Amino acid sequence: MNGNTRQLIVNNKPFLMLGGELGNSSASSRAFMQPVWGKLQAMHINTVLMPVYWELIEPEENKFDFTLIDSLVSDAANNNIHLVLLWFGTWKNSMSVYVPEWVKKDTKRFKRTISKESRSMEIISALSKEALDADCKAFATLMKHIKATDGGRQTVIMVQVENEVGMLSTAKETQQDALQLFNRQVPAALMQYLQHHQNNIVPELKERWSKGSYKTKGTWKEVFGNGLATDEIFQAYLYASYVDKVAAAGKQEYNIPMYVNAALNRPGVLPGDYPSAGPLPQVMDIWKMAAPHIDFLSPDFYNPDTKYWCDLYTRRNNTLFIPEIRFDSSDAAKAFFTIGHYHSLGFSPFAVERGSEEAVQNLQKSYSVLQQLTPFIMQSTPSQMDGVLLDKQNETDTLSFGNYIFKISHDNTIGWNGHKGDSLWDATGAIIIQTAPDEFIVGGTGIIINFYYTDTAYNTGILAIENGTFNNGNWQPNLRLNGDEDHQGRHLRIPLNEWDIQKVKLYRYK
Repeated sequence: MNGNTRQLIVNNKPFLMLGGELGNSSASSRAFMQPVWGKLQAMHINTVLMPVYWELIEPEENKFDFTLIDSLVSDAANNNIHLVLLWFGTWKNSMSVYVPEWVKKDTKRFKRTISKESRSMEIISALSKEALDADCKAFATLMKHIKATDGGRQTVIMVQVENEVGMLSTAKETQQDALQLFNRQVPAALMQYLQHHQNNIVPELKERWSKGSYKTKGTWKEVFGNGLATDEIFQAYLYASYVDKVAAAGKQEYNIPMYVNAALNRPGVLPGDYPSAGPLPQVMDIWKMAAPHIDFLSPDFYNPDTKYWCDLYTRRNNTLFIPEIRFDSSDAAKAFFTIGHYHSLGFSPFAVERGSEEAVQNLQKSYSVLQQLTPFIMQSTPSQMDGVLLDKQNETDTLSFGNYIFKISHDNTIGWNGHKGDSLWDATGAIIIQTAPDEFIVGGTGIIINFYYTDTAYNTGILAIENGTFNNGNWQPNLRLNGDEDHQGRHLRIPLNEWDIQKVKLYRYK
């Protein structure tokens, strides 16, 4: 903890993940990965999110093969890159496609869910005890092996348990044992949790509970009302309970941080048509109650409204981590924003090994800035650090630091830039860190900052701006920026398509 901010500790030091997630199949071949490691290093990536496939580590029941995992962990360590393992176990993107063949073929032992067309789906039931026991055993064996082979060097620093759990076709499981459970009393432990946290639970869940007049016992319908939202709450409890048991089995062998990720629902889409009941904002409290061995819930971003979803995932003291985001040129600015504004544990574009040239170059420049600023980021409290994300729809933002007010604008807002009338602007952003009452570090791209004092009787002036680089926390100045560069003392500017670190010292006068 740094103040109220949770941090990841690696080798006894706070660690900021400048990450990249591999495509789903990339970690299935050491040969494929050989030329990738250097590319990742060149992008200043310090952490790779790498799938581990149940079907490959246990091809025959109770016979485990960690040859591939060992080679990839060793290669990562040799390239000074940490790993977050993504456990592709019972579910991956709702479906049970990464389970071993011996699980897939035995549908009697490993029960499936039923679609709204009454057909068996390739989704194993969360009520399948056989599947749960097998998953727990495989995951625990994996974690025991990782501890034995890597615990000392800590290449592997965190684990994602399953991947984008969620129910499709229907909002809840509809086979007979699920319906029988749905018609029973809501578990007493869940009711006790809701009563204890009644004033703090997320409003979406509180609204459903209010439909049952805040009953303290009853069936799922009696407590939460009738409808798809109640179906999703019920299924979330099933999923969270299952995933928690898998996480607990793994943590018993190697107690490192574990999280779950969510495929975000789209506006206007009903439960069952999106992957329902995963660790989504509206059922966040269900997951927190039923999965205490999960350290935090994370959003996977394929939705442009970054701030909206990050705000939802920082409710209920949930620690923000962006494990997966569509890899495009805007990610570089989003990394500044999520780390600066939300003190995220880290940021990780998806399929980072095969991004476009522009996306790769932008992320490389952004991560270079963040890498240099990491010592300051990890020491900063929420009042000392913030971030912005700007585009055509959000041209300006205002931040406060002590007695100073920063009005931050997109670079396209200036009259001489020639882009103000364009319908689409590149995303720009910055991270701002206060290092003394009148001194600040700004790292970013495509932004202009005007400075004001809270007491409007005073003007705010710029004593000095210089750009440069940090080397192990030591400042190496490049240029003293004055005249045209700060518009004759009016603002700090990092132009569009440029990436810079600037130090500014302010003063007040009448």
